[in-house]
Amino acid sequence: MAKKKKRVELKKNRSKPARDKGWTRGFQQHGFADEATVSTERVRAKGDLSRKRTIETDDDASMPSADMAKCIQGRVVSVHGIDNFVETEDGRRFRCKIRQVLKNLSTDERNIVATGDRVCILPLDHSSLTTHHSLLTKDGVIERVEPRHGILTRASKGREQVLVANVDQVVVVVALKEPDLKLHLIDRYLASAMQGGIAPIICLNKADLVEPVEIQPIVGYYSQLGIPTLLTSARTGLGVERLQRMLKGRQSVISGQSGVGKSSLLNAIQPELGLRVREVSDVNQKGKHTTTTAELIRLDFGGWVVDTPGIRQFELWDMLPEEAEGFFVEFRPYVALCAFPDCTHTHEERCAVKNAVALRYLSEQRYFSYLGMFTQDGAQAPG
Repeated sequence: MAKKKKRVELKKNRSKPARDKGWTRGFQQHGFADEATVSTERVRAKGDLSRKRTIETDDDASMPSADMAKCIQGRVVSVHGIDNFVETEDGRRFRCKIRQVLKNLSTDERNIVATGDRVCILPLDHSSLTTHHSLLTKDGVIERVEPRHGILTRASKGREQVLVANVDQVVVVVALKEPDLKLHLIDRYLASAMQGGIAPIICLNKADLVEPVEIQPIVGYYSQLGIPTLLTSARTGLGVERLQRMLKGRQSVISGQSGVGKSSLLNAIQPELGLRVREVSDVNQKGKHTTTTAELIRLDFGGWVVDTPGIRQFELWDMLPEEAEGFFVEFRPYVALCAFPDCTHTHEERCAVKNAVALRYLSEQRYFSYLGMFTQDGAQAPG
């Protein structure tokens, strides 16, 4: 493949110009002469100047090419700070740093590499063998990140955080009790799945703690939307076999709040994993973080699954308020019936969506989730 040269933008050296510390020396040499400061005056601070570099790339993406004669391909199985653990097709594991030009690329992402990424790595000849999860690990450098498909992402501190890349489906795990069920969190996950091009599965866990009749309306509503919805219990084994069939041969990510039982479900599906689990806090009914980093796990019965750390907030990334209604497929028959073509379904009169909610044709809970996304305020979506 012919190489192409492309100009890419790099991160700025600093957000503010360095402070001039030579005032005393300048006064001793020049006194108060105006011409002494002319050479240092700038129309715009040096720190605000953009930085660019020309790189060679194999495609139209802003990603440098790699010397495939020296590199090998692999997949990122976990990220621990500056260390990225990569597994190759032959089962070898490498502890890799990131090539400097990749780290300096100006992007909206918090990290240029995420769990699940397919990467090209350059093994280091002076590698020191280390042990990671009972496997010998050699050293390497990530030279290139391949184009992604199927991502689960969220907004974090004003930037995009890619939780996992290159997956087929997301299993949204929520607890029916301990901690309390938060339906608006399900709806945000469904929207993120639609954004990232992955299929959603809803897993209502800890079903042994509630009466089945209480949750049938929830199961029925999401099932009518075409979303597989499972009742599971890691304690009793309810739904575990069905979930195992849905994971077989697929690339999946398990995600949800802390304490909802994600690791417990994976242990029930494949007991040899032995993932750490903890109880929910008795004080605030919030889960305690047990899984601290997303990790790609190979399943014995076929496929891969990513166990992700629990989250407390899930804010959608790069979503305009006007796009929120597109994530609610059941709104679509009513949108065209609104009196105004630019109806936001929030305050307008003669809004067909609001009327459908009042008549209980649409779920009031789902409508509250829509309001939370439209106003970009999670507090608008009660749990």
